[in-house]
Amino acid sequence: MVALLRHPAVRIAPGICYGRTDVPLADGWRQSIPALAASLATIAAQHIWSSPSSRCATLADALGSRLTLPVTCDEHLTELDFGAWEGRAWDALPRHDLDLWAMDPFAFRPPGGERGADLIARVSGFAAQLRIAAQPCIVVSHGGPLRVLPELLCDTPPSLLATPPLVGSLRIVTARRG
Repeated sequence: MVALLRHPAVRIAPGICYGRTDVPLADGWRQSIPALAASLATIAAQHIWSSPSSRCATLADALGSRLTLPVTCDEHLTELDFGAWEGRAWDALPRHDLDLWAMDPFAFRPPGGERGADLIARVSGFAAQLRIAAQPCIVVSHGGPLRVLPELLCDTPPSLLATPPLVGSLRIVTARRG
């Protein structure tokens, strides 16, 4: 079993694109740790994997301390790189570019950013490692990687158009072995 956890809310204005931008967690995030740790204890995880972004690594470290589990940051779990869109309001981005992205999220690349295909390739390698290890673990990451990771763990085609998990949400997936 793999527990997929999206980082809690961050300290940034609503409606801002912040993929790779390292933004801190919003105040009050620690209040959720006891209940979250209690839920996660039920899967008997052996390890916590985290995006190196502080909004994920901070949470992973707090859970690791609480559950006495090792934490490893892995670049494969970073959020999609939105390039020149980083730090800009979604409403201020060119409508034409957003339409192109919606038509082909696999091939579209924001200016200076990363394609959806790049995200899938990056997360696929990580998912393959988890499937081979076949050990219960916790993964703390972002909406982009967590949008495709459940399908990759189950060996089904991922969709970049799937709804990303909510901020702070937890999902347990039974990974297919191999």
